[in-house]
Amino acid sequence: MKRLLLVLAVMACMAGAAADPAERLADPAQEARARALFRETRCLVCQNESIDDSEAALAGDLRSIIRDQVKQGRTDGEIRAFLVDRYGEFVLLKPPFTLGNALLWAAPGVVLILGAGLMVLLLRRRKSASGSDQDADELSEAEESRLQVLLKDE
Repeated sequence: MKRLLLVLAVMACMAGAAADPAERLADPAQEARARALFRETRCLVCQNESIDDSEAALAGDLRSIIRDQVKQGRTDGEIRAFLVDRYGEFVLLKPPFTLGNALLWAAPGVVLILGAGLMVLLLRRRKSASGSDQDADELSEAEESRLQVLLKDE
């Protein structure tokens, strides 16, 4: 039980460090907008955390950039566009649906379907080739008569 309380206390301290009161905006509405953007923005160092949760120095820099832009009166869309222009779509935890993203997600399925189709074609070709080989195994009439002559001589 004591370990659980210790772990919870450490986690509370870490969460509080990401939201240093000295860095907060004076207007609570602006701070709330900034915090919502923090939760949508990926920490480029941690890569699986939002900058709201991250303790990395770059996450702190991104938080201050977002707060500055909110303070300047930019919209959420303008701030996201700025971040994407500067860092690429990877900076967004939920990137927008685009043709490039759709191709990226669909590519493995397309490759599997093409591979299965190729395998079916190869198996059919093998079956048809093995079927014609059986005809080639049969002897012609001339070969059959020659074989009979050779067998009689023995």
